[in-house]
Amino acid sequence: MRAQNAAVKPFNVAELEGDIREAVQQRPAHIQPVEPMPRLPSVPEYVSHHEDATEIGRLSAEAIVKEYEVTAKEIEAVGEFVKEMAKRCEQLTTSASDMLKEIKTTAARYRKEGKRIFNEIESCSSATDEVRQLCGTFRDRIAAKAADMAG
Repeated sequence: MRAQNAAVKPFNVAELEGDIREAVQQRPAHIQPVEPMPRLPSVPEYVSHHEDATEIGRLSAEAIVKEYEVTAKEIEAVGEFVKEMAKRCEQLTTSASDMLKEIKTTAARYRKEGKRIFNEIESCSSATDEVRQLCGTFRDRIAAKAADMAG
């Protein structure tokens, strides 16, 4: 490139073109061809341009509908999230229902065992009372026989 003077020179297009040409020739080209990107439809399927719309009207309408479409897709994504949450809630409800059945079964087993122990204690109590009465009767008979023999 050419050195510039300290004084400001008037703008010269030919000089600028020469500077650019010189810079381009000094640098090796590293520009690679790019695959053309597939052209996306300018508007979503649910809208179409009016024939009498101006270019500015078309571009403005496209920009707005694209923003609405992006927002609609975000809303749908939230819907998918809510759907997953609902599915998880259903799983939790099923799990909770199973737990409640198990809790009821366990409570019924405890009641049955409580009843069995209750009846066993009362039976033991009755048997103990019967043994106590038999012992008392037996003691009274022994005492009566001892008194008969002593007298």
